[in-house]
Amino acid sequence: MARYIFITGGVVSSLGKGLMAASLAALLQARGYKVRIRKFDPYLNVDPGTMSPYQHGEVYVTDDGAETDLDLGHYERFTGVSARQSDNVTSGRVYQDIIARERRGDYLGATVQVIPHVTDEIKAFALADTDDLDFVLCEIGGTVGDIESLPFMEAIRQLRNELEPFQTLSVHVTLVPYIAAAGELKTKPTQHSVRELAALGIKPDVLLCRSEHEIPDGERRKIAQFCNVRPESVIPALDAPSIYSVPLQYHEAGLDSEVLRGFGITDAPKPDLSRWDDVTDRYFNPEGEVTIGVVGKYVGLQDAYKSLNEALVHGGLANRVKVNIEWIDAEVFEQDDADIAAQLEPLHGILVPGGFGERGSEGKIASVRFARERNVPFFGICLGMQMACVEAARLAGHESASSTEFGDTDEPVVGIITEWMSEEGLQEREAGGDLGGTMRLGAYDAKLAANSHISTIYGGATQISERHRHRYEVNGAYREAMEGTGLMFAGMSPDGLLPETVERPDHPWFVGVQFHPELKSRPFEPHPLFDGFISAALRQSRLV
Repeated sequence: MARYIFITGGVVSSLGKGLMAASLAALLQARGYKVRIRKFDPYLNVDPGTMSPYQHGEVYVTDDGAETDLDLGHYERFTGVSARQSDNVTSGRVYQDIIARERRGDYLGATVQVIPHVTDEIKAFALADTDDLDFVLCEIGGTVGDIESLPFMEAIRQLRNELEPFQTLSVHVTLVPYIAAAGELKTKPTQHSVRELAALGIKPDVLLCRSEHEIPDGERRKIAQFCNVRPESVIPALDAPSIYSVPLQYHEAGLDSEVLRGFGITDAPKPDLSRWDDVTDRYFNPEGEVTIGVVGKYVGLQDAYKSLNEALVHGGLANRVKVNIEWIDAEVFEQDDADIAAQLEPLHGILVPGGFGERGSEGKIASVRFARERNVPFFGICLGMQMACVEAARLAGHESASSTEFGDTDEPVVGIITEWMSEEGLQEREAGGDLGGTMRLGAYDAKLAANSHISTIYGGATQISERHRHRYEVNGAYREAMEGTGLMFAGMSPDGLLPETVERPDHPWFVGVQFHPELKSRPFEPHPLFDGFISAALRQSRLV
């Protein structure tokens, strides 16, 4: 029988509910329990796939092709449990499904209402596919009191009444701010937040109190008294020096023990936290450092590259080095007076990530050219690989080589893909069709040349599976011209039609991939491409 932990937040957003859910799941997992985490987002988008990275950060993609909230990346990185389409649901998707049923007549003439139809749909998402699990953690996006989150709160209230005793538990994440002028912590915002939650019929069992300062025992007792919980259930959550030290910090504060006590579990196995001890030891005790330049277009918001940032850290953990990341706006290199060499010469590696649209594309191409000519380790991901191919085509004499994504071009080295093969069969799209959910999404296989560098990186594998999220592909008609410059097409789709990886055998480390390897990297299992890239950057640092 699965037990359910409902996680809500109050006072302000960005308190770290997602990180808290991932950390708690990791602690329960360390005790031998099977866990899964789900995210309920109140916004009306069907998914975040069409949202700007500046609006919502990166879009995280699962193996089964779901475009989801970036918190699912935290869930996967901390637990190693691959997320699924059913692990992220939005108000938009709930209403879309309900309206589709109403149009088909599935409700048999009934008046369709928020209660019970919307709340029933939310409950069904929470309960689906949980038979083999010990704990299901459900994080509710937004903050208590938001109008759009009310149906989700009502669904939680109903579930807590409908499920068995000791089968559900509520964790409320709140803020205990420090007022510098008064020189003291303030508990009133937490009290108001809990009162707001109680007004919705939900009594929290555990309070996780975010604070920049230690919360004295007296303040914890005060919070417990006014919020109707045990003092031991008021868990301090102080700022951590690294997100990977959060599970250990929460365990030390007693979070997992208090959650288990709330379920009536007093004989739980002691947690094996050895892999988290190893991760934090590698993070806080590096034996060197490298500097990586990420030349992108969304560098103003690092959440737009959240998984990429973490995957670079994981590469550092694998090599026991600190990774310093220089975020470089690709548009800077498109200015007439841009001194590209001055910015890129100090770097030990250059990474060009994915992105959409023409803005910054020429700056990315200039970065590829610099890395190729100066023998600096280069890693191109998705659009980054495409720009490496455009740069190679121009080197081969196709001076106007470009991508149809950027407008009409006489030499479309990169073009929109309207059909491709997947496990479900032929997939077809219209060039002018809907944008949402219409890309090549999710896990696809690729065949690697046995004599390639990338095959070596993958431990000699000649077939891999990686996650994709893109609408444009490299045009095979220009392959011969690009190969004439030394660019090797080392990985192809199983049918041999779609380029998946490119590399330069005569370069110290030059790899481009059409997929997103950062989505499968874990702190205790760094992705081999990031491991290899940071290793190459470390060698480069010794040459500079």
